[in-house]
Amino acid sequence: MRTAVLLVTLLTTGAYLPSPLYPDYQRLFGYDDLVMTLLFATFALVSCPALLLFGPAADLVGSRPMLRLSVLLGAAGSCCFLVADGPAWLFAGRVCQALALGAVTGAAQAVITRYQYPSGRFAGPILATLAFAVGTAAGPAASGVLAQYAPGPLVTPYLLHLVLLGWTYVQLNRTVPEAGAAVGARRWRPVRPHIPPGIRTIFFVAGLNGFLAWAVVGLYLALVPALLERALNSDDPALAGGVLAAVLVWSLPAQIVGARRAPRTTQLLGVGGLTASLLLLAATEAASLHATLASALLAGVGHGLAFSGAVRAVDAGIPAGHHAGTGAALYLLFYLGSGTPAIAVGLMTTWMPLTAAVAALSWAGVALGALALLATLPRPQRKVAEDAGAMDAAGQSWRRESIGAEPGW
Repeated sequence: MRTAVLLVTLLTTGAYLPSPLYPDYQRLFGYDDLVMTLLFATFALVSCPALLLFGPAADLVGSRPMLRLSVLLGAAGSCCFLVADGPAWLFAGRVCQALALGAVTGAAQAVITRYQYPSGRFAGPILATLAFAVGTAAGPAASGVLAQYAPGPLVTPYLLHLVLLGWTYVQLNRTVPEAGAAVGARRWRPVRPHIPPGIRTIFFVAGLNGFLAWAVVGLYLALVPALLERALNSDDPALAGGVLAAVLVWSLPAQIVGARRAPRTTQLLGVGGLTASLLLLAATEAASLHATLASALLAGVGHGLAFSGAVRAVDAGIPAGHHAGTGAALYLLFYLGSGTPAIAVGLMTTWMPLTAAVAALSWAGVALGALALLATLPRPQRKVAEDAGAMDAAGQSWRRESIGAEPGW
């Protein structure tokens, strides 16, 4: 189990190692802002189908082969960045990194759930989520520090990543058992996103909030390094990596604290923090380091609250037998949210400066945040009763229990 958790962390770390280094690659290869933002968006766009394709594969071939495949794909991604002599290698590396995460997600979850102690039955998803968040924060922080203070700023981070992946590959053979006899009994097919009719209102509100949460994180991970360099005349990758890591570092305690509140309350607080973060970023255009750090703090707290609240709200209403399809649909929105800002800003930079494009997109995000707040606010009780009556008349019985659930949610 520990090896699977470590592997998820390492592959996520590798996926975000390039984030603070994009300005260096841009100077080295001379590509424009559109290419820079598409590099980040490629990861999010490839991850979506990769999750759907690789998710059920562990049931067919077993967890250990899929974990091995994910290590090889992650290593291929780092090798692409090591030998890169142009943007094409960078795109190839991003594709490999996205496929690696798609391959590891389902297999690692199966290992974590199956081989943990019985008393930790529900700890599997929590461990996987924490591993993902820790890796997302560690990637830019580690590469930023290594690029600033270690020799070979565009080589050392990936060499270290390859060494750690090699060690993990050896550990897989020792700690993860071979596939059992039951593996392969089921027919493989991609997960099909599906939203049961009885939870569609809750799903779309939660999906909107989760989309916004990951869009804000995507905006920071893809563009803040370049913004800091241009606005502050600073090419310090350690500073850029620290700002990026701060977003996810603050998200972790926010998720833990948010678990004590009702999903709707958590989402309202989170969307408020995200909207305030975008408002601060739009007003300053990342021209002030202190304002950017404050914005990153708000974004991290808002992301943790909105993301965790959205997942819990949907999970509380999913009927039996629909978890895979509904979960796939929800996470597709999250991944699309993380990639959309990069694509939008890249297109906008064809006719305006990068800082102006980020400011314009941030103002659009503020408007989306206001819409999300309105959608998340409590509905009138009469409308709730009418919806409940309609569901009963149709013979639908959906599970809505959630710790501390509020009326109308």
